[in-house]
Amino acid sequence: MPRDSRLRLLYAIILLDVIVGAAIGPIMPEFVRGLPQPQLWLSVGTALFLGVQLFSAPVLGKLSDGFGRRPILIVAALGTLLANCLLLPVRAGLYFTNRLSDGLTNGMYATVRSAITDVSAKEDLFKNLGIEGAIISLGFVLGPMAAGVLLTTLAVPPGRQASVVVGLAVALAALNVLLSLALRETHTQRTGVRGAELRAELSRSVNVLTIWSRLQAKDTSGRGLRAIVWMQVALTMSTGYYFYFVPFASLGPQRMDAQALSYFFMFFGSLSIAINYIFYTYFADRINQRKAIFRLALVSVPVLAAYGLVGASRPLLYLIITLDCLTLSLIQGLLEGLLAQRTTEEDRGEIFGLNQAVQGLASFATILVCGGLSVVRLELPFAWFAACMAAVAWQAWRSLRPAA
Repeated sequence: MPRDSRLRLLYAIILLDVIVGAAIGPIMPEFVRGLPQPQLWLSVGTALFLGVQLFSAPVLGKLSDGFGRRPILIVAALGTLLANCLLLPVRAGLYFTNRLSDGLTNGMYATVRSAITDVSAKEDLFKNLGIEGAIISLGFVLGPMAAGVLLTTLAVPPGRQASVVVGLAVALAALNVLLSLALRETHTQRTGVRGAELRAELSRSVNVLTIWSRLQAKDTSGRGLRAIVWMQVALTMSTGYYFYFVPFASLGPQRMDAQALSYFFMFFGSLSIAINYIFYTYFADRINQRKAIFRLALVSVPVLAAYGLVGASRPLLYLIITLDCLTLSLIQGLLEGLLAQRTTEEDRGEIFGLNQAVQGLASFATILVCGGLSVVRLELPFAWFAACMAAVAWQAWRSLRPAA
């Protein structure tokens, strides 16, 4: 059990937030099904959701350093609730509005990781951030499971399924607002943020060219921030397939319906939970993280490429996702742990926020690339994802150094 009770509440907040997003994932194609090239419009919506974090994540991170983690998490929970209310009429226009609105407060994950780091002992840091990854995987299981159970129990006809699932997401998002209100503050050195500082932060955040220079300014005394962020950029571009998988599996040779997608994510999430928990509880802090990232990334390249070759074979798809859980699904937690070790209490939220902004830019770019490639051929984006993972392996071999 976590030594600090706030960790349990933080994990619960993360879990509910992911459940909400995972529950509505399988019904997202319904919002764009009547549009030409629906897989492209799904990618555009995802790009909006991720791209808006370019400026929201640094701002929320800076505010969490100045005013505390709790107020930011409350605002983020309220934003998710509002964004899901916008989906209650199943309309394409509201889908894009939801993606934009929800992306504005999805920068909360920089604040969440800062809060986990705040309350974690040094020897527990990798384990606690690894458990965060397992919690996210659990959310991907429980979201589709909750939606599937609700639709089956109520015998909801196909025409009403999207509205019922969105109603479930709204109820869970409201519960997360209550959990956020119950959280005790984790950040003890709050200094506030003046109006002029906030305006300057907003101005800098809108100008994406300043994000990297700000990270450079923070990367003093051999902290090694940029090497880790570069790897996270490449990793984010490779894991863009998480967002692409729904249109790929529903519109491609697999022809998965909402039920099949739910079963698939339940399998993926359950296996990922078990593997992440074992790895981060017993191994992550006892190994050379740089070498582990390099080896896992190297093996992940053919795994990602294999998704594009699976065709209509469901058993082969499940074999590949098993290999996925054993390799590339473990990399993110290792990088987050290394980054957390290089932050201080004074700038933790800002660094995590800048890092999430850079990842938001990477996500935006990779979604646009794979959206364009998918128009040519649905399987083609997986060649891009594999190439990005090769960049992770190269950067790990070339630049990453153990924490001082």
